Amino acid sequence: MRPKILLVDDRDDNLMSMESILSLDEYQFIKANSGREALKILLHEFDFALILMDVNMPNLNGLETAALIYEREKLRQIPIIFITAINYGEEYIFKAYRSGAVDYIFKPINPDLLRAKVSVYIDLYRKNQMLLAQEQKLLAINKTLELEIRERKTSEEKISELNRQLLENVSHLESVNKDMDFFIYMASHDLQEPVRKLRMMMDRFCLKYQDLLDQEGHNYLGRISEVAQRMQLLIKDILSLTRISEDENPFEETNLNNMISDILTDFQQIIQEKKVDVVVEKLPILKVNPVLFRLMFENLLSNALKFSKEKGEHIIKVFSSLSLIENGIDKNGSQNGYHRLFVEDNGIGFDQQYASQIFEMFRRLHGTAEYKGTGIGLALCKRIAEKHQGFISARSKENEGTLFTISVPVYLSAPSENSALAR
Repeated sequence: MRPKILLVDDRDDNLMSMESILSLDEYQFIKANSGREALKILLHEFDFALILMDVNMPNLNGLETAALIYEREKLRQIPIIFITAINYGEEYIFKAYRSGAVDYIFKPINPDLLRAKVSVYIDLYRKNQMLLAQEQKLLAINKTLELEIRERKTSEEKISELNRQLLENVSHLESVNKDMDFFIYMASHDLQEPVRKLRMMMDRFCLKYQDLLDQEGHNYLGRISEVAQRMQLLIKDILSLTRISEDENPFEETNLNNMISDILTDFQQIIQEKKVDVVVEKLPILKVNPVLFRLMFENLLSNALKFSKEKGEHIIKVFSSLSLIENGIDKNGSQNGYHRLFVEDNGIGFDQQYASQIFEMFRRLHGTAEYKGTGIGLALCKRIAEKHQGFISARSKENEGTLFTISVPVYLSAPSENSALAR
C-alpha cells in the first residue's frame, strides 16, 4: 500500500503545492484546512506515515494541534514536520520541537529539500512497518510454538500415563504368565506319576493275563497302552515348553558338532533301522544355552527321521553358513548378520502353504495313527530360537523333503570362531 501523508494548511494553494512537489513519489495524500479538521481525520485514521502541517493557522495553530495529536497513544509514532513562512527565532523552533515535531521547513518550500526530508521519514516508516510485521509474525510463531508445546506436554503426559498403565499391564501379565507356567509345570509334573503307574500296571497285567485274553482283549490293551504312552510324551513336551521361559542357564560357548554327534548317538538305533545317511558338515562354535539348543536339534532331527519316506535313499544333512550384511547392518537392525544353521532331509515334506502354521502349538499336518507325536516339538524350536534373539523357518515340497533354517545373531557366537564355518 502507498504510504499515507496528512497535509494540514489553511490555504488550498499551499496544499496543492505540497501535493504537486511530492506527487512524483507514490504517496497517498489526505488534506485538512485546519487543525480541527486534522484532528477529526485522526479520530478515524491513524495509519499515517507523516504529517506536514502549517504552523500559522487560525483558531488552532500547528503547535497546539501537534500537542493535541500527541495526547493520543496511537498517534504518537507519527512524525510531524512543521512548515511556516515566518522565522520566529530559535526559541520558537525549540518550542515546536518540544511539542513533538521532528523537523522544521521554511516557506517558500525548497522542493528538493522537502522531497529529501519526506523520503527519509517515509523510509523509516516502511522499515518500522516491516519490523512491526516481523514482530507480528514472530508473535504468531511464538503463539503457535506455545500451543505446540502445550499440546506436546499434554501428549507426553498422556503417553506417560499410557506407559505407566502399560508397565502395570506388562507386570500383571508377567505375573499371570509365571503363575500359568507354574500351574502347567505342577499339573504336568503331578500327571506324570499316575501315567507312569498306569503304564507299569499295564505291563504287569500283560505279563500275568496275556494268555487269558482273546484277540479283541489284546487289541483293547494295546490301544490303552498306546494312549498312555502318548499322554506321557505329551506331558514331557509340555514340561519342556514351560522350562524354556524358566531356564536361566547361562549362554556358553558350545561346539555344535559335538552336540549333534551326541544326539545322533542317542538316535543310532532308529538311524540303522531306517538306513538313514546323516551328513554333518563343520558347524560353528556359538555362545548359546546348550540345554535348549540340544532340545531344539533333538526335535528337528527326530522329525527328519520320523518323516522319512518308506522307499528310496534316506539322507539328512546338517550344515551352516554365515550371512554377513553389507556395512554390518541388516534390514532388521541386527549388528553383524546371522549364523544360519540348516537341517535338511529328503523325506515326505509338506505343502509350503503350511510353512508358518507348523510352528503353532499342537499343529499337526499328519494324523497320530500314521505319525506319532504331540504337535509341540516345532513350537518348542520356535520358542528356543526366539530366546536366542533369532528365528526359525521352513521350506518344503511334498515328497521332496524339508529344509529347516535356524538363524542366530553373530554377536552371540564365540569371537574366535566367527569364521570357522563350512558349507
